[in-house]
Amino acid sequence: MHAEPRLHEPVTVRTFTQLFSCTPRGARLARRLVAHRMDVWGFPYDGDAGENVELVVAELAANAVRHGRVPGRDFRVRLVLRDGVVRVEVADGRTERLPVLPERGGSEAGHGLLLVSAVAERWGVEPRPGCAYKVVWAEVRVWQPGGPATWARRREGRTVVAEADRGENRRQTRDPDRGTS
Repeated sequence: MHAEPRLHEPVTVRTFTQLFSCTPRGARLARRLVAHRMDVWGFPYDGDAGENVELVVAELAANAVRHGRVPGRDFRVRLVLRDGVVRVEVADGRTERLPVLPERGGSEAGHGLLLVSAVAERWGVEPRPGCAYKVVWAEVRVWQPGGPATWARRREGRTVVAEADRGENRRQTRDPDRGTS
């Protein structure tokens, strides 16, 4: 009569949140800190996953500085890594200006959101009625959950490649000077 308890795979959720000054310097710092955070999480600086998240943050942070600036208010960057997807959120103080995806082939301005829509699985805007900010978000897939996933991580000048395949973990270290070990 008793059903066996169902075991659930553990879910790791990683987050990063930081406030930045609403200046071009703040946008550059946001991009650099996100690139570092992705590397800490196991996605190297020169890997597709890290570069895609960095690109999304760079474009959304630039938009926050260019179009969402309110004197005396900062913008916030938040990353959430869960189930193979990094959700990038950028909150700024200009609630009445919502981003709109421009038409292709239009003016020179607005191409950042076209890049975001090309790299991200989904993106959108969450106006916060009654609040002094809005959140522009994008979701970037960095690996497929539940299936084989490969990601690289730099350690001490060597690249460590980890493959996770449903309960079977294999680690292989690649050293460019000595070959694979």
